[in-house]
Amino acid sequence: MLLEYAAIAAFIIVTAAIGFIAIGLGMLFGPKRPTGRKAMPYESGMNPIGPGTRRMPVRFYLVAVLFILFDIEVVFFLPWAIVFRQLGLFGLVEMLIFIVVLLVGYVYAWKRGALEWE
Repeated sequence: MLLEYAAIAAFIIVTAAIGFIAIGLGMLFGPKRPTGRKAMPYESGMNPIGPGTRRMPVRFYLVAVLFILFDIEVVFFLPWAIVFRQLGLFGLVEMLIFIVVLLVGYVYAWKRGALEWE
């Protein structure tokens, strides 16, 4: 039974080995001329002003999470469309319920101002 997974295990081992070999060869044969200037922070050709990290508004994360949420839920439409004829009326009703739940979440996020960009 585990023999079926041997090809996947071999693929993972070979790809990991290639990655380690590539990194190792780069470290072994790559140029090494460290200077103080190379160690300085660099941003668009100018010396950075202020701290390197700053607080990001929660709105960016909220929009990203909502995008991922609705994007992943929309992926369920393809398998449903493929087997639509076999599901019949039951499948149609279930998908309509699913769409209503999606729309309720979308309207809620819209009313709360989560989709507004300032």
